[in-house]
Amino acid sequence: MAFDVYDDYEQGERVQQWLRKNGVSIAVGIGLGLAMIFGWQQWKSHRANHEQAAASEYSALQLAVAQSRGNEIDMRTETLLKDYSDTAWSVFAAGERAQRNVMAGQFDKAQGDLDWAKAHVKDPSLKALVELRDAQLKYAQGKPQEAIAALDAMQGKSFVALSQELRGDALVKLGRPDDARKAYQAAIAAMGDSAPQRGVVQTKLDDLAVAGKQGA
Repeated sequence: MAFDVYDDYEQGERVQQWLRKNGVSIAVGIGLGLAMIFGWQQWKSHRANHEQAAASEYSALQLAVAQSRGNEIDMRTETLLKDYSDTAWSVFAAGERAQRNVMAGQFDKAQGDLDWAKAHVKDPSLKALVELRDAQLKYAQGKPQEAIAALDAMQGKSFVALSQELRGDALVKLGRPDDARKAYQAAIAAMGDSAPQRGVVQTKLDDLAVAGKQGA
């Protein structure tokens, strides 16, 4: 028992000595740890509020588009691109402005919007969509070879059906029906049986077959 008491006393003394030597370091460490935890919680809260504000701004943009309020559309789009460029909502806004510019025949402006979106997008699936839109824009400008190059640069396997259909369209423009046929077939293979676009792609494939027979 005496040895047990001595051991407990000795251990207690050693602990006290260690604390006297290292107490400041421990206090600082605990303080830093608490600060990091608090800072992390604060950052998460700020981030959540930031995302919510961006979502609200985008919702207001959609309402302005639905009501054709031109000045407000421009203002809210610029706000999203300037103040919320680190969110997906800004990428959506840039992509939609690109679409409006295409409809207005302003292809250079549309390209600028898509370039901005490509530089700021983070989500892989959304990045693939932006890259697909870039390829579609190049095709709309009568640049089928550049459209194919843009499709080749797409990362991942998202939007396979759409990208293969566009590839087929570009290959038809380039006078490469055999390659176009393979692209259309790949597009159909990537679609579900009930996909709305399936009939459209099948028609394009059938047209190639008819053109081939007429050229034979």
